[in-house]
Amino acid sequence: MSEGPARRGRLRAPDWKARADAWILAARPRTLHAAAAPVFVGGGLAWADDAFRLLPFAAVFAGGLLIQVGTNLANDYSDYMRGADTEDRVGTPRAVQAGLIAPAAMRRGSAATFGLATLLGVYLVSVGGWPVVAIGLASIVAGIAYTGGPWPYGYRGLGDLAVFLFFGLVATGGTYWVLALGLRPGVLVAGCAVGALNTSILVINNLRDRGTDESAGKRTLAVVLGEPGSRVEYTVLLFGAAAGTAAGVAGGLLPRGALVALPAFATLVAPLRTVWSFEDPRALNAVLAATARATGVYGALFALGCLL
Repeated sequence: MSEGPARRGRLRAPDWKARADAWILAARPRTLHAAAAPVFVGGGLAWADDAFRLLPFAAVFAGGLLIQVGTNLANDYSDYMRGADTEDRVGTPRAVQAGLIAPAAMRRGSAATFGLATLLGVYLVSVGGWPVVAIGLASIVAGIAYTGGPWPYGYRGLGDLAVFLFFGLVATGGTYWVLALGLRPGVLVAGCAVGALNTSILVINNLRDRGTDESAGKRTLAVVLGEPGSRVEYTVLLFGAAAGTAAGVAGGLLPRGALVALPAFATLVAPLRTVWSFEDPRALNAVLAATARATGVYGALFALGCLL
């Protein structure tokens, strides 16, 4: 007896849900704080300078999220192909390594996501001119080359610098440029602060994975510095971001409303203690989530302070 459409739908629903859950896992939603924060900061500064425009801001925001997701999918694929993701991983499971998504499908998903970001980039070029082309292409290439290509710089201790540049100075400055068609020193100060916060997320990720990364030949900066050096790096980045924000306001480079973002650092007191006292790297999973949330909160509060 043949199955009716309703019955077939009921049988297939769990499969579709499982596939959707696998792609959501691969996209790593918690990391989207890193992409949103610099856009909020750049947008807030543009508002303070009476240069805010809603449609370009929305396009930059969506494009930033797409580049982040595309980078995550590319890393999931490349780390698996290079043997960096194994069953010994202590962090969130990776979709390809766990057998949830085939490598070829992950590669296509990454390409499609970057393609959507490129389509948004076409509009942004019409708004912000050719500098947007350089920013967009550099961001996509950096996302792919982090763990992919013939010379993956994330395997050579350069990931921290790249995150600071692209998720700090470039993303903040690029957002402001699209909205205001110019730059000013305060944008760079704010970009350094949010870049330091975003880099601190990567520091915790790599500190947690230091053992498995070293075994796979992935020499992140955490592998090079070891636990003591990574703890110092995380601490310096947090204090540097807070001090940079306060100094920018004191020096007149940032609007006074930017001080509203400083309470975000209070949420990192307990995670900072964990970083200096942990024994099991699994304890850093909670620190990673808290640092990502604090970065997103910092960006949102910064923008809110500029609005007020």
